[in-house]
Amino acid sequence: MKSEPYSTIKAKKIDAPSRQKAIDCGAGIGRITKHFLTKLFASVDMVEQCSKLTAQAEILLKGNQKVGRIFNKGLQDFEPEKELYDLIWIQWVLIYLTDEDLVSFLKRCKKALKPRGIIVVKENVTSSPDPEPDHEDSSVTRPEETLEDLFSRASLRIIKKQQQHRFPQELFKVQMYALRPDQ
Repeated sequence: MKSEPYSTIKAKKIDAPSRQKAIDCGAGIGRITKHFLTKLFASVDMVEQCSKLTAQAEILLKGNQKVGRIFNKGLQDFEPEKELYDLIWIQWVLIYLTDEDLVSFLKRCKKALKPRGIIVVKENVTSSPDPEPDHEDSSVTRPEETLEDLFSRASLRIIKKQQQHRFPQELFKVQMYALRPDQ
């Protein structure tokens, strides 16, 4: 199934301060970087914990002058530079962080944003009132309300929220958020 993560919350429609610098968090092999972020930003960094995936990303993105640094770190340990990024893209990776690590990571991301910068989060959410752990991959799919509470705890406000459509009913709902620091 082809994902349409960009048809609703597009960076083109989000009031980012500029198109200079973005980062793809939980970047995997770099599909979002290659097919989306490098089309919009002058430079895109990536952070991915799995060294096998970053090795594949280096092959996939070889020769792409818009790809900046590739950090081989878990988000729980990643310390981005202050006021560097216009956009921070986080997709299908927060499920692997504890609530505490997630809030801490988002607080660090907030400091890494340029003034008026944006954090975009795309995550599965459960319709159940309780988080749903997956013991095979150690992930936790959170209810929408829980995820939004964690954003609030990180002093981030939702400026746009959109559900991704055209997903099979038997899968978790996919929610997309554009976030900015509280003023």
